[in-house]
Amino acid sequence: MANGERQETAYMAVRVARLYYFQNMTTAAIADEIGTSRATVSRLLSYALDRGLVEIRVNDPQEISGNLETAIADRYRLRSIQVVPVSTNASDKETLQRVAAHAAAYVSSLVAPSTVIGLAWGTTVAEIADKLLPRRVHDVDVVQLNGSGTGLNFVNTFGESIVSRFAQNYGARAHHFPVPAFFDYADTRTALWREKSIKSIRALQDRASIVLFSIGAEATGSHIHTGGYLGEDERNMIREQGLVGDIATVFFRRDGSWRDVALNARSSGPDLDCLQRAAHSICVVSGAGKIPGLRAALEGGFINELVIDEPSARLLVEQLQGETRP
Repeated sequence: MANGERQETAYMAVRVARLYYFQNMTTAAIADEIGTSRATVSRLLSYALDRGLVEIRVNDPQEISGNLETAIADRYRLRSIQVVPVSTNASDKETLQRVAAHAAAYVSSLVAPSTVIGLAWGTTVAEIADKLLPRRVHDVDVVQLNGSGTGLNFVNTFGESIVSRFAQNYGARAHHFPVPAFFDYADTRTALWREKSIKSIRALQDRASIVLFSIGAEATGSHIHTGGYLGEDERNMIREQGLVGDIATVFFRRDGSWRDVALNARSSGPDLDCLQRAAHSICVVSGAGKIPGLRAALEGGFINELVIDEPSARLLVEQLQGETRP
């Protein structure tokens, strides 16, 4: 190859590499842009790598992630801990997207024929729904774990839309739970729970082998705190009683206790015992603001599988190790 030809090839290889690595364009899109074939684009990318025009450096997260997973497993008996590599400089949005994509792929790997999936609506689970890749699975049911209506607007499509998106993804049956997130009176809930239609939904919730949720926390702007579900009196009560988080609108204290929390008598969420019975009780955590609630949920035994971003996992481990030092 003549010198001029080599220079032209190197120029084209660098141009292709910039489009591929910096702008995340596919080889097909690059081929269209520069007027060549995908095969030529692939050869130019290989040329750039072979000639040192592009250097790819992989910071293997497995050692770091593995150490964090082991440290968490030393304290809590979980069947699965998955630490998602995320840069400490990543924004909250970027972190959530990375964790959600990982969780979506993992959940999909678990879905088999005749599976019942229980979903607690929230910002994290909504993001997971966005990251699902379509896959048809026979005889799957997707059920909403808690109502999403507010005191001012009984019809609230936030929870329903998440269930519908999951169901559509797997070609499954969607089961919505058309009740308020919180009832005004505990007696109203008690009466409604006797209805046959509600009993059937709650029975399906109890049968879920995959239960997917995150931790609701005021510090992270959780939808339950920002979506008009809680009045000022209720928010004050949550702080005064030391309630550090919720799962599916069921609140718990730092030690994981929840049964005698007054607000839970009006919640449409399930008894947290159902999380302990599920084969896959998957908690997905993105952001350090969820750590107090996560620790309480772990102490309560509500979680048997954890997906968490690396900076939050590191903070959790630091707290655990700090408590064990003399």
